[in-house]
Amino acid sequence: MSRRLEGKVTLIMGAGSVGPGWGNGRAMAVRFAEEGSKIFGVDRDLARMEETIERVKSAGGEIETAFCDVTQSQSIADVVKACMERYGRIDVLVNNVGGSAAGGPVEMSEEVFDLQVDHNLKSVFLTCKHVLPIMEAQGSGAIINMASTSGIRWTGSAQVAYAATKAGVIQMSKVIAIQYAKKGIRVNTVVPGQLHTPMVEVRLAGQRAGGDVAKLLEQRQARIPLPFMGDGRDTANAALYLASDEARFVTGTEIIVDGGMSVRCG
Repeated sequence: MSRRLEGKVTLIMGAGSVGPGWGNGRAMAVRFAEEGSKIFGVDRDLARMEETIERVKSAGGEIETAFCDVTQSQSIADVVKACMERYGRIDVLVNNVGGSAAGGPVEMSEEVFDLQVDHNLKSVFLTCKHVLPIMEAQGSGAIINMASTSGIRWTGSAQVAYAATKAGVIQMSKVIAIQYAKKGIRVNTVVPGQLHTPMVEVRLAGQRAGGDVAKLLEQRQARIPLPFMGDGRDTANAALYLASDEARFVTGTEIIVDGGMSVRCG
């Protein structure tokens, strides 16, 4: 039985992780490699890629890496060029860069709001700008954008810019999906919920639970109907389906990976 991404090339924006374990980008790089895809993984901190590289190679996969600042058009253009020079095509684009900042309209500075827009939303616009012409020339391609349940519901704290930009990612994906459907390009979104990724230990616990990781995990689990918390591997499996030919008739939609949290009231 052939692997689901055999012979394909995947460009992953944000393939590293802030700490050990299964971040979304790392998990997707490994899972896609297991299914036969060559990985071109980028991050703005190449040290975060070390474990990703090790895990991809341990899975028998092939990976090339490069620095990229996804808020800068030229940086993205350079990465796309490097990927094309190495592999000659881009079959799958994964936009996995993003981050949250606390605050509503009064508390948040205009500078932070603008940075959130650039980081979470404009980055998707820019990567699509540079990759879509390549996929159009190929006559095929799949784009998977990472959103968040914060883009579809209240998730426990005011983060107005993050919520707005992730909602924007979902709608941007729909628009691009319809515009490019006749070109053989599919565009979908994965909407992860409150997963246990390395971000919990490295950043979120300090921001929201006084550094108490166990307390934060308990708070997050209380919002999830399923009796356990997912991690980046769950995101990766959803993205894998959307990247594969199994999803050939799926475009302009979302897969929510949150253990039922977005359905539950309260």
